[in-house]
Amino acid sequence: MAMTGHGPSASVVLSTTVPARVLRHDPQYGMSTLFFADGELRVPVVDAPVDAGVSVTIEARDVSIALSRPMDVSITNRLPGQIEEILPLEPPYVRVTFDLGTTRLHALVTLESVERLALEKGLSAWAMIKSVAIGPGAVRPSELPRPRHWPASDSPDR
Repeated sequence: MAMTGHGPSASVVLSTTVPARVLRHDPQYGMSTLFFADGELRVPVVDAPVDAGVSVTIEARDVSIALSRPMDVSITNRLPGQIEEILPLEPPYVRVTFDLGTTRLHALVTLESVERLALEKGLSAWAMIKSVAIGPGAVRPSELPRPRHWPASDSPDR
């Protein structure tokens, strides 16, 4: 993400791209569910068949942080993780990196929020991503690796 004028340095990574598979489509809501290594993401309907591989880019500015499990909120994508890094950028910006298990997810927040929430490395927290923030262009077709095909064997052990 490049910003002009005031903002984070253009050399700092401010998005996360994850490989995922289309799990299902819910036409009544105009939504799709994508499965990735650390959970599921609800996104606006994806033009790809169920089980297709996709690549999802999540902009750090679209990720919010909660210290307790978010319940009564409109944000659909709520992922538990641990804060791995807090990187101060040009004020007022700070990049907070979550360890979700396999995925490293970046959040762009203000220094004021970091201090108000007393964020620190190792703290358990929730990353929240609005479904509508993962709009057109954020989900692209992608070839994911397929399981290796093993030739049939005449061995009685199989």
